[in-house]
Amino acid sequence: MLYVVATPIGDVSEISLRALEILKNCDVVICESTKEASKLLRAHGITGKSYEVLDEHSTPEDKAALVPLCAEKTVALVSDCGTPGFCDPGADLVRLCRQKNVPVKSVLGASALMGLLSLSGQRIDEFVFRGFLPAENEARARALKDLTKEKRAIILMDTPYRLKKTLNDMKEHFAQRRFLLTMNLSQEEEIVLEGSIDKLIGGLKADKAEFMLLVYPV
Repeated sequence: MLYVVATPIGDVSEISLRALEILKNCDVVICESTKEASKLLRAHGITGKSYEVLDEHSTPEDKAALVPLCAEKTVALVSDCGTPGFCDPGADLVRLCRQKNVPVKSVLGASALMGLLSLSGQRIDEFVFRGFLPAENEARARALKDLTKEKRAIILMDTPYRLKKTLNDMKEHFAQRRFLLTMNLSQEEEIVLEGSIDKLIGGLKADKAEFMLLVYPV
């Protein structure tokens, strides 16, 4: 059995009782980083776990080797924060397990995406989740140009160190739109900025942060 376990995106206490029960009783924890996973478990008094790593460097063979483990044992899949399988390699393991008829269950929890939408103060019935933009400049520019045709709300995310670059990209391609920027949700240094792109850039107090960006609909 594979449990897809959502973990906190900030405050360590932001985790469900069900998630803690599964993490306490599982045989193996599959994680992106043993450092981050063990830190979370220790914060809740859980120690002595066996860990396997599944990250962006895992090969197809690495992922395939985890499937028999999920078939034979009770396994918890976690990411560094949030819900595994959402813009991370956990999705590959879920697909492989389903192909081999290994049961997969979701253990819901904190969501940066839902947090962003809940802070918008608007009813957004439709949106385009673009997720991570390409890192390479030419591909990134093409992707942004295509998005300028979109009238619905757009949700973007990227790695923390591309925060300023992403906002500058928005200034170039979406200068007339309004935005909502969330940084370090559920952490002590949580910041929420709303308004024009110039207001967002002017309100930055750090060069990097865990962030999500909502481009409001036209």
